[in-house]
Amino acid sequence: MNKELNMVSLLEESFKDLPHEGIEEVGIVMKVADGVALVYGLLNAAYGERIMFDGGNEGIVFDLDEDFASVILLDRLKPVIEQEVARRTGKPLSIPVGNGLLGRVINATGEPLDGRGEIISTEAWPVERSAPGIADRSSISESLETGIMVIDALIPIGKGQRELIVGNMSTGKTSIAVDTILHQKGRDVICIFVSIGRKQSDTARLLDTFESHGALDYTIIVSADASDSALDQFVAPYAGCSIGEYFMEQGKDVLIVYDNLTNHAIAYRELSLLLRRPPGREAYPGDIFYIHSRLLERACKLSEKRGGGSLTALPLVLLQGDDISSYIPTNLISITDGQIILDVGLFNQGIRPAVNIGLSVSRVGTAAQTKVIKKMSSGFKLEIARYEELLAFAQFGSELDHISKDRIDRGMRAIEMLKQDRYETFSFVDQSLFLFLHREKIIDRFKIDDVADFIRKFALYVRDMHKHVYQAIENTQDITDDMTRELIQIAGKFSLAFH
Repeated sequence: MNKELNMVSLLEESFKDLPHEGIEEVGIVMKVADGVALVYGLLNAAYGERIMFDGGNEGIVFDLDEDFASVILLDRLKPVIEQEVARRTGKPLSIPVGNGLLGRVINATGEPLDGRGEIISTEAWPVERSAPGIADRSSISESLETGIMVIDALIPIGKGQRELIVGNMSTGKTSIAVDTILHQKGRDVICIFVSIGRKQSDTARLLDTFESHGALDYTIIVSADASDSALDQFVAPYAGCSIGEYFMEQGKDVLIVYDNLTNHAIAYRELSLLLRRPPGREAYPGDIFYIHSRLLERACKLSEKRGGGSLTALPLVLLQGDDISSYIPTNLISITDGQIILDVGLFNQGIRPAVNIGLSVSRVGTAAQTKVIKKMSSGFKLEIARYEELLAFAQFGSELDHISKDRIDRGMRAIEMLKQDRYETFSFVDQSLFLFLHREKIIDRFKIDDVADFIRKFALYVRDMHKHVYQAIENTQDITDDMTRELIQIAGKFSLAFH
């Protein structure tokens, strides 16, 4: 026996340094269960490598043992049997990229799902790529307008930022992301929506929304529905990110939405448990933090030497019972550059978007705001915080002084200003006019129920009847002292007509 082993060792040693061109490394499937094939013989296989099976199926290497490679199958419908031959490709899983994807719905491997023919693409990028280094990045200084006033005025998002959207089920997380995409029309921003573990009907509704609002021309949908495999749901956000990086490398601005990373974590937990990896907290594997950090670190603003493109990420995460301290949300909060927290109580009160202003934060801050919004919103958040504090105090039935009553009254008007219907977005000029009306106490003359109607009609009035003022704000991104005096006069005349 030892003699035979020695002979094998000598043969291996003698062939080791010979050229391997034309030699194909193959393995044999020893066991197949739950979408995982255990392959013997792929000694040089790498993690994440694409494996081809003779029966027509494909898979991704997800685990490497001393003798076996665990391969997750890409197609659950194509059978893989024991003793079937598996071949290395030497390539990672890739996805087609390019302008041919705009307006299309694809799955996690780049195959079309919208019935509009084949994807026209000349390039394919690996779904797993290294994040740009510090030297390749620049600081975030340009605003990504969402069109949602509570975000743009109080929790601004910059191009290249990663802003987490956190909330319970049916609190408007997806609505915020969709409205942000719709608002990018005509702003030269390419949008990618990654749907993870959602129903097919939701994806179809989303497609119809983008199409009806004219947003499909600059939007790509990457869909891994609830009926798809755990591998598809795991790969989808990385695939979407690679598509976004292609456009970013060309110097373009890209917005990518991950809806949602709770389902992504669940899919990875399922894969890990199938591979018999030891579970950790809440049965998630030990590297759950790493799979999200390596995804979100790819979002950035590139330096001018690299073209100056940007990839802005809006990951969504689902809370269970409003528990913000649960495992996945706390992981993502520590990775991202801020979070927008949606509150069930606010949503049920009719305050929508139901953003909890006190808990939400943007770590980029005013660096990501336009000059005029920064100027007009100065002190606005503090005023709302004082209002909420006094409102809680007033619930005890205590007598309030005149100043406290005024603060509550102004706070109520501020909250009314921040309410927005779904699919309703405002440009930064409109928002600056709304904030101007609040700062100059012009809206204090009206009943609270009339505030929302007044500010919208005033913005339209300035845009249509005083175009020079509206365009001056748009061009200079500022409201000067002269403009302030003129706007006060315009507001006075409009107030009389509005009454």
